[in-house]
Amino acid sequence: MLCIGLALAAAVPWVASEFVASVALGCLMYIALATSWSLFCGATRYLSLATSAFFGLGAYASATLLDVLPWPLVILSGAAIASAVAVLMGAAVLHLRGTYFAVLTFGMTELIRHAVTFVEKQVSGTVGRVLTVVPSNETVYLTVLVIAGAAIATALLVKRSRFGLALSGIGADEQRAQTLGVDTRRVKVMGFALTAAFAGAVGAAMAVRWTYIDPPAVFSPFIGFQTVLIAMIGGAASIGGPVAAAIVFSLLSETLRLQLPYGYMMVLGLLLILCVMYLPNGLASLWRRKATTPREARP
Repeated sequence: MLCIGLALAAAVPWVASEFVASVALGCLMYIALATSWSLFCGATRYLSLATSAFFGLGAYASATLLDVLPWPLVILSGAAIASAVAVLMGAAVLHLRGTYFAVLTFGMTELIRHAVTFVEKQVSGTVGRVLTVVPSNETVYLTVLVIAGAAIATALLVKRSRFGLALSGIGADEQRAQTLGVDTRRVKVMGFALTAAFAGAVGAAMAVRWTYIDPPAVFSPFIGFQTVLIAMIGGAASIGGPVAAAIVFSLLSETLRLQLPYGYMMVLGLLLILCVMYLPNGLASLWRRKATTPREARP
């Protein structure tokens, strides 16, 4: 199923208009971000608001290295830098949970953004970078498609592995998991770094779409918040939920931003409120509940 979906998505730049390809690229971007976010946060129930930090680091890695490295190494460099920062960040804050962890990850994201701004001013004397040598739109699209496919495949593999079982154990009862022999600190840092690697790779690929980047754009809190909302509305504990929600909200975004600029955020907020009140496990719980209902009990 995954291979069929990827094959169909791969044909979009050649059979559809440039606008449709752009919308599809946005869908793939949030599929990769929401799926990789859910891989760690959905299992452990740690609410990370650091996605935009890893995305921005990947984007700046791309802007810096694009002239000196081939495209695949640029993407890998963005993933590696984001993952390394996640290891440091995770070692510092993953002993906290709940509101404290969420606030600290958001605060560290802002710290990274201001640090990048400061370095930009000191080194280049300005803030922002112009990307003069960029790959073709088709290359960028296929790259993000590969990253999204890799994120889904990784989430599936992790969910069925002992590592995934350890992550789920931490989410269910971290103290009990530690008592049973799980090195919870190491598992959490590894999961956090894995999430960051995908966000960094997506940032490195998407940076060239803008041709000009600056810290407020690539470290935008909107990227992180929308990733969290998509994952939660779709169902952070599932894999298909964030994928479906990313597609739906990417399409809503393009439609409502043209006709009603503030309508998209209103719809997103309303759906989040409804999901929290009536579907705490996200939209994925609807078809999961239907699948587990005895056939004779169905109308």
